[in-house]
Amino acid sequence: MTETSPGDLQVRSADESEQAEAMLRCFKLDTENYCLGLGFVDRVPTGAQLQELVSPPSLRAADEVGVEQDIATGDLTPAALVAERAAMPKSTRVTAELDEMQAAWSGREKARELREFAAANTPPVNPQNPGGSPASEEGLGEAPAAGTTPTATPTVVPTRTAPTVGPSKPAPPQTPAAPVKTPASAYIMKGFQTSQEKGYWCGPATFQSIDWADDNQKDTQASWAKDLGSTTGGTAISAMVKQTNVKTAWPKSAGTYIVQNVSDWNAQTFFTVHQKHLGVYKAPVIEHVQLLKRYFPYLAFNHSGHYQVGRGYDKANGTIAIFEVFNERRFNSRGNVTDGPRNVPASALFNATLANSFKNIGL
Repeated sequence: MTETSPGDLQVRSADESEQAEAMLRCFKLDTENYCLGLGFVDRVPTGAQLQELVSPPSLRAADEVGVEQDIATGDLTPAALVAERAAMPKSTRVTAELDEMQAAWSGREKARELREFAAANTPPVNPQNPGGSPASEEGLGEAPAAGTTPTATPTVVPTRTAPTVGPSKPAPPQTPAAPVKTPASAYIMKGFQTSQEKGYWCGPATFQSIDWADDNQKDTQASWAKDLGSTTGGTAISAMVKQTNVKTAWPKSAGTYIVQNVSDWNAQTFFTVHQKHLGVYKAPVIEHVQLLKRYFPYLAFNHSGHYQVGRGYDKANGTIAIFEVFNERRFNSRGNVTDGPRNVPASALFNATLANSFKNIGL
């Protein structure tokens, strides 16, 4: 890690593209690909894809007639993450990178199980468009409308992997796990919804809810903003996952939390993984979306990258239950009252995840 991390002078003289390649370096952890800041990926991104990653998302308010421009809500964009890491002295940056890699190493078996499950249940993406765009552009068909109910079919789901530390040999090939029956519906964390206190605090508010439900102690969003390293630019998903592993007991049931890219999944895989995590492990999912009205009709306006708490599902209705931590009315007098429990079509939440430049979740 130290050897591959560029020196201070090299970083300062690099252009945006070179900085992106340096700050978002990828490594092989046993059988899995992990990229700093991005999480576990099926395919290591090319230089061109990294350059696209640090560009603004393609789905923005300006693309929709009559919808106001984006209002930032608090995730740290890839460009901001790269700039933040590049501004660190090398010694500080290497410490942060090593810290992130240790967490990734501990969760590599969960990542392997998710990759194998997705490969068995997700059609290949369009080879002409491997970059990971929303489902309608991925060879998966037109993106379902917000009210569409995905078909819930029994399938094999990944098994939980307990947290691991230190080096180990790659796991030998295993026979597929037996199908696990998940409840028809499941909801956790009732009564633990929160509302972000600042426009760029969706990370601290989401984590406040997750931690509060874990130990029944509601620490302040300001304290979580400090622990998460949140700035006016937002909060990194790697920090959200790290604090979940360090400060909560959720990994005891769900295994080490990881940052997982979902661009090679389809909506059904996304929904089924949620069912296992929420219905069997009974542990929350860190949703990482682009907060756009086309996916979340309760909004009056479009917003930026955002975190929400995944806390339930209903197979019959094809919905995933979330805690929306952003209240438009609090920050815009013409906005709607939007915070609190919400039920969102799984297909809409999946496409909102793909609309975010990162295309990842924490689980």
